Formats: sequence, structure tokens, C-alpha cells
Amino acid sequence: MHEPVTDQVYLIFYPVLGAVGIPVNLVAIVILSRGKCGLSKCITYYLVAMAVADLLVVLTSVVLSRIIGVYFPASFLSITPLCRLKTALIYATKDSSVWLTVAFTFDRYVAICCQKLKNKYCTERTAAVVIETVFALSCLRNIPWYFAFISLYTIDNVPWYCTFKSSFYTSSAWRAFSYLNHILTPFVPLILISLFNLLTVKHILVANRIRKALLGKKNGEKENDSEMENRRKSIILLLTISGSFILLWMTFAVHYLYHRMTNTYNYSGSDDPVYILQEAGYMLLLLSCCTNTCIYAVTQTKFREELKNLAKYPLMLIAKLFK
Repeated sequence: MHEPVTDQVYLIFYPVLGAVGIPVNLVAIVILSRGKCGLSKCITYYLVAMAVADLLVVLTSVVLSRIIGVYFPASFLSITPLCRLKTALIYATKDSSVWLTVAFTFDRYVAICCQKLKNKYCTERTAAVVIETVFALSCLRNIPWYFAFISLYTIDNVPWYCTFKSSFYTSSAWRAFSYLNHILTPFVPLILISLFNLLTVKHILVANRIRKALLGKKNGEKENDSEMENRRKSIILLLTISGSFILLWMTFAVHYLYHRMTNTYNYSGSDDPVYILQEAGYMLLLLSCCTNTCIYAVTQTKFREELKNLAKYPLMLIAKLFK
């Protein structure tokens, strides 16, 4: 289990991340749930689920693990059973966040590239089933983490903190579980998201060329075409969400590959380049749980309008009280 660090930059970064990540994800959930952003219900389901998963990651990985772990190291959350449960929840919430991004990317691929399958797959019911399945499998798959730890020491018959069992490093089953865990998150999602994006962009470029030819457009003309405009908005939303995910998880993936290839387990200090790479990877992957709301605000006009209305609402209430 990765332990919280005590360097000054991290002591500042994680509280700020928690203070920003919780409200922005709550705002995204509220605005998207209202269904007034001009998005289909299928897309809305995925975006709300992703915001919920990101919120859970912030609460578990940032608040419970990093902030409380550093500032309140002897809290009741450090009792071994709760420490083990917290670790399993951290992995489960990360998995759900990652695989919901994959599910959303695949849904947009089907909607844009597979017209025959679109009407059957891109529905509210299918989205709900996929979301529920992702959350359920993420929880089930990470149950073994609870049993991977033992107490670090015992005080007055109370076990405290978590440390890996010795068998975790020697058992073939535990090694296989650890490898599978990192293959499924994030390497397979990175490959799938990149593949679906590539196929989607290729399909849109080909479809746009064909549509322009059928409409008799000439190069340089600026004629309005609602269908092409809708495709453009869809691809911007898709690429910004999945592109952000890929960029912010890439450092973690690079460190893990280096860690496995070189068997680097110890660092010379906080100025060790490998240690910095490791911590930067964790910081960026947790930052990815706060970026989607910014993406919606930048790419979606109606989301920005709803955000403004939400910001004005408390002021309107205050104005009414003083009338």
C-alpha cells in the first residue's frame, strides 16, 4: 500500500485537491442530474456516474488516505480492520472511475460508428446496467485487498496500521493478483480508450468528407450543417474527457513499468528522481478526478449556463430575504 508522504508540496497539494475536488464533483452531479445541458439521457447517466465515482475517489484516496493519514496518523481509521477496509475502498473507487471512462468512450464509439447497434445499445436502460455492473465488479474485484494486510503492531490488544503479509511477496497467487490489478487498471483502459478514440475520429473524418461531397460543398465555404456540428461537439467532449484521462494516468503507468523492470523498491530520499516520478504519478491520477467539471464548463455552453444559474441561486435567496 502506498503510504502518504510528508514533503511540504504534498502536504499542500492534497488538502487543496480535496477542497476543490469535492465541491466541483458535487456541482457536476447536481447540474447534470437536472438534465438541462442538452445532452441525451444516456450520456447524462454516464457523466453523472463518472462524477459520483470521481467524488468517491477524492473522499477515499485524498481525504481518508492522504489528508487524514498525514495530519491525523493516529486516528481510529488507522485501526487495522478499518485500514484494510479503507485500502480496498481506495482500489475499488479508482477502478470504477477508470472503467466508467472506458464505458463512456465505448458508448460514444457505438453511437457514432455503429449505427445498427446504436438504437439497441445507446439507451438509458443499457447505460444503467453498464454503470451498475462497473460499480459491482469494481467492488468484488478488490475484496482480496482486504485480506492482503496484517497489523503493523498491537497496543492494548488493539491492532494498528496495515502492512502487507509476507506471503504477498512470495505467494504466486498474490503476485498474479497484483499483476492483474495493474493490467486491468490502468493499462487495459489506456489501450481501449486510445483504440476507441482512434476508430471514432477516423469514422467522423470519413463521414464528414462523404457528407461534404453529398452536399456539394466546396473547400473554404462556411455553410451551416447541424449534423456535422453535433458530431464536432460530441468528438470534442469525448476527446477532452478521455484525452485528459490518458495524459493524467500516463505518468503513473510509466513509473509502474520502470518499477517492475528495474525492481526499484527503495529510494535515496525525496529528491530521488524515481521517487519524484512516483509521487507525480499519484498526484496526477488523483487530479484526474477533478478535471471533468472543468471540461464540461469549457466545452458545453448549456453546462456553463446552468453553472451560472447555480451560482446565482444563493444570491437570489439572500436578496429575497432582505426584501
